[in-house]
Amino acid sequence: MATKVTKAIIPIAGLGTRFLPLSKVLPKEFFPLIDKPTIQYIIDEAKNSGIKEIIFVNRPEKKEIERYFTQYASNSPELEEILKDRGKNELLQELANLENDAKQVAFSYVLQQTQLGDGHAVLQAKQTANNEPCLVLFGDDIVHSEKPCSQQLIDVYDKYQSPVLALYRLPKNKLSSYGVVRVKEVAPRIFEILGIEEKPAPGKEPSDLAVVGKYVIDRNVFETLENNSCRADGEIRLAGAFNEMIKKGMKVYGYEFEGKWLECGNKLAYLKSNIYLSLQDPRFKEELKKFLAEEL
Repeated sequence: MATKVTKAIIPIAGLGTRFLPLSKVLPKEFFPLIDKPTIQYIIDEAKNSGIKEIIFVNRPEKKEIERYFTQYASNSPELEEILKDRGKNELLQELANLENDAKQVAFSYVLQQTQLGDGHAVLQAKQTANNEPCLVLFGDDIVHSEKPCSQQLIDVYDKYQSPVLALYRLPKNKLSSYGVVRVKEVAPRIFEILGIEEKPAPGKEPSDLAVVGKYVIDRNVFETLENNSCRADGEIRLAGAFNEMIKKGMKVYGYEFEGKWLECGNKLAYLKSNIYLSLQDPRFKEELKKFLAEEL
């Protein structure tokens, strides 16, 4: 019987250098998208996809994430009393919902002492994940969709029982900044991955499908990451592991998910994502549309 995907690995050990100087004092995972920390969108996606345990890969000195999720799951009697006295019933209910949600997911933490690539970060969680199939979710990639992107990937994994990469179709003039896949379509929106090329030169793109930082991985991925042959420039890369598996005849799939990919990895992308989500939010969209029309 196939093992159900109930765990997610979230690497958060990065320095956030593109957001200096603010990221020197506040991890970029806490930068708000509208009125929620960016990391909360990732947690909600995982939770709404049936994930029961989230494994953060962190660096030793970065304590804020653990403190946040300790508070996230705990009662706040003094704050609740103040909100009650002020008649802030909607906020009280929102706090209660957060506390109830937190009880559905267990959080654990492993350390990445040195940063040696995205694959190296994932590899630190191997023992905690117990070599089980699991999600890998990077905090810079938010997907706005009716059905959680992670659930879409898990559904494909359940069918094919092989690793699955999230894919998004981009204009060719943007592909040189991403990992791009060479593929063979096997079903609508589902592809067998034939290779991954990192940041292809203009005109050399193998397709118009870019890899998004969301995956379902399995034991074979963990084992391949331990193999020195998937190292590049002294770092262990997930793309290298997938390419190594494909060379050995293992199947790796990609899914062109349904939804809007919102990037948060640099200042301009982060600002665009805030505007996009604000325009989808009934609390803000009409006033924001009016403001943009007047100012632009």
